[in-house]
Amino acid sequence: MKQVNPDEDHLLWQRIGEGSVESFTRLYDKYWSEVYNSAMKRLRDTGRAQDIAQDVFVTLWMRREELQIRNFPAYLYMAVRNKVLNLFEKEKRYVPIEYLLENNIRAYGNQADAVALRNEFLQAYKNLVDSLPSQQKKIFHLFYDEDLSTEEIAEQLQLTRKTIQNQLSRSVSFLKANLTHLFLLCILFLPKD
Repeated sequence: MKQVNPDEDHLLWQRIGEGSVESFTRLYDKYWSEVYNSAMKRLRDTGRAQDIAQDVFVTLWMRREELQIRNFPAYLYMAVRNKVLNLFEKEKRYVPIEYLLENNIRAYGNQADAVALRNEFLQAYKNLVDSLPSQQKKIFHLFYDEDLSTEEIAEQLQLTRKTIQNQLSRSVSFLKANLTHLFLLCILFLPKD
């Protein structure tokens, strides 16, 4: 981890606010790899991680006169996290489980084993969704089933958008962790002929 000097960062940011391209370049060079690595951990895609990192720094430059930043590593971490979440939302990265199962099972026709595994998996998925805390379950349903944006959900539930995004992230992590093994087992045990 890079040695962080808050005084140096503050001085650089002050100069950047005055329009110093040289100071911005120094800040960019100092934090580029951390911002990129943070995006890469979330996206696992070099091109998109570079785009996110670049976007973070472009936004910093564009808003240099209005932003008040006291802790650059924390600010950059949150900026990457928010841009990745916005990207996921824009791409509608969620693919309904029923769709995944239909596409994978369709190759096996209507064989009884395939249909039984599909039904068991869907039931396990529904049970896991039902086991989410009530607020998470409601947010999950509004986002994935009702197709509401995080802003619309925040407005409807009178919560912040960040709270909605955090709850969705926790729900998806929980479901992903619990369903990944089951999904792989379903695919492995489907008859090949």
